[in-house]
Amino acid sequence: MSNSRDPTACRTTTAPGTDDRFAVPLRGVVVDAETRCRHWHDPPDVVALRFDCCGTYYPCVTCHAETTDHGTERLPPDRFDEPAVLCGVCRRTLTATAYLGCDDSCPHCGAAFNPGCHEHRDRYFAV
Repeated sequence: MSNSRDPTACRTTTAPGTDDRFAVPLRGVVVDAETRCRHWHDPPDVVALRFDCCGTYYPCVTCHAETTDHGTERLPPDRFDEPAVLCGVCRRTLTATAYLGCDDSCPHCGAAFNPGCHEHRDRYFAV
């Protein structure tokens, strides 16, 4: 993938720190202001997902692996009504239920989400 983002506007944050640009605790590798990371940085890659193991949001599972010292835990179905996803465009959170049913766009601002994420939702949510 090509990356035309301004590298000076991106940050890498590792545990125990979090990226102070966001109202939720967020970590990742080369994260821009809309939550795109080194691993996923195309225009629709604008979500960060909360991992149940640490309560912290990450743009992707690889960012979690590279910035923490523990394994991942997926959000269980009985907690799908909790905030679990951050839209990097409007910075509002979505519950897992809202995200899983949102038809690849933010229900708050309409920003497009990467439709390819359907293929690996099981890495974040116990679906």
